[in-house]
Amino acid sequence: MTYPTSDPRVLAHRQGGLGTITLNRPEAINAVTREMLHAVREVLEAWLTDPDVQVVLFDAVGDRGFSAGGDVRVLHDAIREGRLAEAEAFFRDEYTTNAYIDEYPKPIVAFADGVTMGGGIGIAGHSSVRVVTERSQLAMPETRIGFTPDAGGSWLLGQAPGRIGEFLALTSWVMGPADAIFAGFADHFAPSDRLSSLREALTTRADPSTPTELVLLFDETLPAGPIERARGWIDDAFAADTVPEIMDRLRALAADGVGEGEEVSPAAALAALTERSPVALTVTLAAIRSSRAVRGLRDAVSQEFVLVTWFMATQPDMAEGIRAQMVDKDRSPKWRPATLAEVDPGIVGEAFAFEPERPLFG
Repeated sequence: MTYPTSDPRVLAHRQGGLGTITLNRPEAINAVTREMLHAVREVLEAWLTDPDVQVVLFDAVGDRGFSAGGDVRVLHDAIREGRLAEAEAFFRDEYTTNAYIDEYPKPIVAFADGVTMGGGIGIAGHSSVRVVTERSQLAMPETRIGFTPDAGGSWLLGQAPGRIGEFLALTSWVMGPADAIFAGFADHFAPSDRLSSLREALTTRADPSTPTELVLLFDETLPAGPIERARGWIDDAFAADTVPEIMDRLRALAADGVGEGEEVSPAAALAALTERSPVALTVTLAAIRSSRAVRGLRDAVSQEFVLVTWFMATQPDMAEGIRAQMVDKDRSPKWRPATLAEVDPGIVGEAFAFEPERPLFG
């Protein structure tokens, strides 16, 4: 049975007890717009009281990925031109949808197959049962665009083992399937060529008590990924109090040859940090550590909403980062300030004390 949706880029249908929501924008790796968020939310609300829907599945059209994230390109002009209410509305809808998924009483299975980043993790990462494949590439890449992890990403990062959260957040490192499971962004691995069989099993045996059991029938154990193997030096370096101190520790580790020749190394992490927005790095480090003290995802996205409105209202780096990475694609952002030494020591307090026109909830 097909269900009508308010946006053709979101498809919905039910077969047996399984209701499937499919992101249908493959030409943009299913980057999520505000209208798509509305459609997802409307379907979930309708299925909440539908006794025929026992389990929900998120998947996507195309082989490139589940979702490259929120479509922040459309926000570039709004931020540049000071139309902050328009941009703020997108993030409000995104974050409240993230919380709705997290709190949804029926089990939600997500196939995070291929690229799943940023706002894509905001959908898949807060589902009940999160499946990755050999094609999965997961990341919270916000510091690349002069911003800070959002869509509930700060909550997931804060719960990651040791200092893996700081490492992933500051570097915007891309995880493969093994490391996504290790970091707590996914639960199970299944080969991509078995997803159709898993979907069929969910369709024929959908029951609120069985999704995890069904997924386990297809689950395969992976060897440790490169991030997990590097945890020792990651915990050492990223436990430092400030970003400059983290970089100093990475520099010393690299000089000692730690991780030399490895995919994940102190030298590679240091190189990544030197390319990121100094303001974004400073605020992000505080945000991930602060997220460890909140009660859950709802509080985490509320904190993220404060930070995103602060970035848009007061900082040039977010618009500049989107321009460099997604609009002009010159990959040469001009950060302001350009160095960590120039960042105002009081900027973290300013960011966390910012007051949006109205809070995210209430």
